[in-house]
Amino acid sequence: MFVYPSSIDLSSRTLRFLARHLRSRRMEIGTRWRGLTAGRQALLALAHLRCGDTHAQLAAGFRIGITTAYRYIREAVDILAVLAPHSPGR
Repeated sequence: MFVYPSSIDLSSRTLRFLARHLRSRRMEIGTRWRGLTAGRQALLALAHLRCGDTHAQLAAGFRIGITTAYRYIREAVDILAVLAPHSPGR
């Protein structure tokens, strides 16, 4: 179990998977600096998806701005969407 200011049951495999893809994306776009590491960004996004925590709650818990929390979650969701298996004919 990983913990942020609340707690969330989450496999370390899931967290590492998303963090790895976020790191790759950061290298791809040439990001120099971020308020959170890729691992913390993954935890932020997964906390939102798993627990439904609001952007404001997550921003306060991770000590970042609400807009930054929104952008980090959006980026992670976009990555997960690209990685999701697609059914033929859809």
